[in-house]
Amino acid sequence: MRFLRVPVALCAVLALLPVPAARAGGPCASATRPRLAASLGRQVAAALRGRAGTESVAVLDREHGIVCSVRGDRRYDSASVVKVTILGALLYQRRGLTSREKALARRMITRSDNDAASALWRQIGRTRMNRFLVRAGMRHTRLGPTHFWGLTQITANDELRLLRVLTSHGTVLSDKARRYILDLMHQVIPQQRWGVPAGRPPGVVWHVKNGWLPRHDRYWRVHSIGSFSGRHRDYLIVVLTQDTPSMRYGVATIERVARAVHGTLNPADRSALPPEPQVREESDGSVPPWA
Repeated sequence: MRFLRVPVALCAVLALLPVPAARAGGPCASATRPRLAASLGRQVAAALRGRAGTESVAVLDREHGIVCSVRGDRRYDSASVVKVTILGALLYQRRGLTSREKALARRMITRSDNDAASALWRQIGRTRMNRFLVRAGMRHTRLGPTHFWGLTQITANDELRLLRVLTSHGTVLSDKARRYILDLMHQVIPQQRWGVPAGRPPGVVWHVKNGWLPRHDRYWRVHSIGSFSGRHRDYLIVVLTQDTPSMRYGVATIERVARAVHGTLNPADRSALPPEPQVREESDGSVPPWA
């Protein structure tokens, strides 16, 4: 698998680039491509217009220096999206993984296995989890109570910071650790490849992790985070949703935003729209029904 190489100096600048708050002038900003940023902001706003529920969006396009944020600091129940953070915290320990840990990590990311996530969550512990959050700059993320990792409170901006850590050379994770996580995110089973990959251009390498969780109010939390690289492209998309009437509705909202982002950033290279995902209205199980 090939990853786009980004100059270290540019990575350092983008890592420090503040995520702009949504404002009257639009949710996206760029010092070098303001018109493209404005167009992207309009397309994202149009994709969200009229949708039921609450949504947050964060986007980073390194090639054009564009950063977008719509309600980027609003907190959501993480559902299974937090599994990427769990693996990041495990690898932050800077040691080789045991065969057991590798098996758990693979099941946790590629199949969204909850028993594997619970085992690693218990092993890592809250102290080391919080240490990773601080090091990754995820200052608004709050770990779920006791063993309820699926109730970790996340924000779109923090998930974007996590994806930045995974996709650029830095001091938080080694290059080997970053590649390991991204490789697993690229091997997610077909039934879980909905969300932000929808509408991506041909030949672009994707990495994705999703979460889908109904709660007592019978409304869903449906999330998708992902990175896209190759063919001179390098961008990240985060879409978090809450209070959607069904899982399918949440997925549709996310994919409306994803197609808007992919289409705006790749105007001359649009892919044919993929078939609608075969979404099953079942919880990801990240939180027990009685919790």
